[in-house]
Amino acid sequence: MVGAPVASRHSMAILSGWLLLVALVAMVGAFTPPGAWYAELDKPPLTPPDWLFPVAWTTLYLMMAVAAWRVTLRVPAAERVAVLWPFVAQLAANGLWSILFFGMHWIFVALADLLLLWGLIVLTISRFARVSPVAAWLLTPYLAWVSFAGYLNAGIGWLNG
Repeated sequence: MVGAPVASRHSMAILSGWLLLVALVAMVGAFTPPGAWYAELDKPPLTPPDWLFPVAWTTLYLMMAVAAWRVTLRVPAAERVAVLWPFVAQLAANGLWSILFFGMHWIFVALADLLLLWGLIVLTISRFARVSPVAAWLLTPYLAWVSFAGYLNAGIGWLNG
């Protein structure tokens, strides 16, 4: 029983680290809001209302952090980099998309980044599934949302290009 609180503190420290990293990526989106430029764009059918985006992303970011936490706790230390690098890389691609699309208004470059992001999410799910099927399943709504975002990004490019 003496070791339980230490293990629990260690586990919570890992979760806190992943939450912090994911929050930093989310802040990139907060610093590059859609703004007037996005409001004036023609959008494809099925574009959700603006209020849905922060709700969806908050939920997805939390699920992503929990997935990474579960994997970190289960994968042997020697294998962590091999298993977790695609997750960290997809976070970088995720943050970059907001800069490219909303910050620089580079719709088609953002779409290319989104395709890279999609592939990295698939790779992450594949790596996570070997360690924690639950973690892999936690990322499937994220993959679905990014797939839908690809439709929106491509549609905006088509309608406004």
